[in-house]
Amino acid sequence: MTPHADDRACEPPEANPHARTRAGSRFTMVTVAGEIDLATAEFLQEHLDAATARPEPDVLVDLRQVEFFDCSGLRVLCRAESRARERGGRLRIVSDAPGIHRLLSGAGLLERFPPLPAIPGEGRN
Repeated sequence: MTPHADDRACEPPEANPHARTRAGSRFTMVTVAGEIDLATAEFLQEHLDAATARPEPDVLVDLRQVEFFDCSGLRVLCRAESRARERGGRLRIVSDAPGIHRLLSGAGLLERFPPLPAIPGEGRN
């Protein structure tokens, strides 16, 4: 059984070193770290499944701590974005990494996932 996104905020870091979720008042933040590939994409998927399970989810996926991201990660993002949209919500990504930008562009997904350079409202008082 997949835990709810609210439950993920209390999860010990060693339980999933690749993703963690924090539910906020404006959006649910899934922070991704390390290498996301065939062997680790399921760790990201479990967080995105929980984050998109509610009606009208607003999910922000922070990829700024990602060292490597391949098509396995893209598959998980596409699935989660479709699920969010079906429920009347949205999924956005945050990344300033040229590699992520090239991957999205090469896969023809740059329009579907235009990367935000920072978290909306971050650094504002």
